[in-house]
Amino acid sequence: MAFQRARSEEQREIRRRAILDTAAAMLDEMPVAEVSLNELSRRVGLAKSNVLRYFESREAVLLELLDDFLGSWLAELAEELAAGVEAQAAPEVRAGQLAEILSRSLAERVVLCDLFGAQGGVLERNVSVEVVKRHKRSSLTRLATMVELMRRHLPELGDGAQLFCLMSLVSAGALSSYVPPPPSLLAAYADEPALGVLHMELRDALQASITATLLGVLPRA
Repeated sequence: MAFQRARSEEQREIRRRAILDTAAAMLDEMPVAEVSLNELSRRVGLAKSNVLRYFESREAVLLELLDDFLGSWLAELAEELAAGVEAQAAPEVRAGQLAEILSRSLAERVVLCDLFGAQGGVLERNVSVEVVKRHKRSSLTRLATMVELMRRHLPELGDGAQLFCLMSLVSAGALSSYVPPPPSLLAAYADEPALGVLHMELRDALQASITATLLGVLPRA
């Protein structure tokens, strides 16, 4: 991909989108930790200094992708919940359906979970105050959307809905760091199966975590 100098706002937006799309494609091939600004620049066909005209750092690119992916996921989650949660079912039934759908939906989006996992420890550290403020404003808006979704299908959550949503996303980021296990760990499990007694697939681990969180925030009968 080769570009000439962007001279209009429309051209600049096309350039920004190309950088984001290229970074997204890289995340389909490698974890967040392996995405470098040098490789991103090479793939997008720009000098590193030119990429930095649009995004102040690698982390700024990835934070914007996190917001994009989160918005897309929430739109899809709304449809999944509408189709899978029985509105007239008892609260405990709806809670179980919600936990199953939420865990499955997150587990299918490994890149989103990987970005969640890197958010606090990596992505929010090499960016300016303005970038962080913009990211946090957007994150709070996305969180409010998720909270409204949860309350729509499980109003019994009440004021606990925000904590439930926050902890579900934090858990998705934390648990995704263990998937897939590295070859050395798989070899150890194969050699000594008892060592893998606590190993769980991401979807199963998320469902256990989300269910436990639901039990903690739902009001007691």
